Amino acid sequence: MANYVYQVMTPSGKEQKGKITADSKEAAQNSLKSDGSIILSIKEETVLDKDISFRFGRKKVKSRDLGVFCKQFNSILSAGVSVVAALEMLCDQTEDKVLKAALSNVRNNVEKGDSLATAMKKEQAVFPSLLINMIEAGEASGSLEVALIRMSTHFEKDARLKGMVKKAMMYPIILIIVAIAVMVLMLTKILPMFTSMFEEAGTKMPGFTQFMIDASDLLIERWYVFVIVIVAIVVSYKIFAKTDTGAHLLAKIAVKAPVFGNLTTKTAAARFARNFSTLIAAGMPMMDALDITAATMTNLLFKEALYDLRDQVSLGSSISTTLKNGNLFPSMICHMIGIGEETGNLEDMLDSCADYYDEEVELATQSVTALMEPMVIIFMAVIIGSIVIAIYLPMMSMYDAIG
Repeated sequence: MANYVYQVMTPSGKEQKGKITADSKEAAQNSLKSDGSIILSIKEETVLDKDISFRFGRKKVKSRDLGVFCKQFNSILSAGVSVVAALEMLCDQTEDKVLKAALSNVRNNVEKGDSLATAMKKEQAVFPSLLINMIEAGEASGSLEVALIRMSTHFEKDARLKGMVKKAMMYPIILIIVAIAVMVLMLTKILPMFTSMFEEAGTKMPGFTQFMIDASDLLIERWYVFVIVIVAIVVSYKIFAKTDTGAHLLAKIAVKAPVFGNLTTKTAAARFARNFSTLIAAGMPMMDALDITAATMTNLLFKEALYDLRDQVSLGSSISTTLKNGNLFPSMICHMIGIGEETGNLEDMLDSCADYYDEEVELATQSVTALMEPMVIIFMAVIIGSIVIAIYLPMMSMYDAIG
């Protein structure tokens, strides 16, 4: 199989560019001609033809972009446009290169006779399994537009949830980076200026000042050692995080951490309730819905808890009892699901839980930001204050000597 870059004239008289995968150039040409298109050019894809991407190998599309895609797709289909024509319109106006290429491939496969869900399954690196299964359920029940509306809402709320969590994490990280930059600047530029002045005056350095001077000299002369250490720590962390022991340890830390643990738990609860409700609303079997929902969880402990839930439910246990026994999800969501199971209104209860925990995540985000800001300021004050004290001590010695 090889990739070919082509330019054709469609039966409607419009020029169209894209890529196609085929066993040979002849097979690619036959596939392109099958819908009546006229081939203007076709060649095997080279390195120069590939789009340069700064995603570092990541093919995931942002939730916000997927939400816009679902909303636009629904609007076009509601106007009576065919699926193929709708995909072509979406492909033309999509700015994200990864999503654009995926939509082009989906359109080509739908033209060849694949269902929309089957064509999207071939692009699983781009489209999440949750969306694919919702599309499949919508096609089977004849309610594709309803599925797209629900997924549009789902992705918009998921993007908002991720944005709040990212905001809580980014603010303290930026402050810490600024603090470190200020510390490095003072150690490499400011302190050496005073050090040379003290040496010319023949001032005896106090122990703390000498320690800071040695740290400054080490940073200036052996800066590459710090870089190597930082790189080694980052690489070691990534390797450790990929191991089973490391993944479980980091997941436990994320849940038990004093400041961020509450945010992690509420985020997982909101995502579980929203995803599970969306899949159940589409008429998906309970076991499949739990399996897909488990795969969407980012924290390993919650992922394993939902896989265990799936196994327990398959043996006849209730969802609420199993979640309660796991002691991982908040008690409120367990009680709400229990009520939903008893009344046969599980979907609405899950929606209510999702809305509630979305608000809780927002409040938790604000709390984390409020707590981290003074902590980082104190950290900056300690670092900068230490350097100021190191400069001030020998100056006091000089004043005493003069006195």
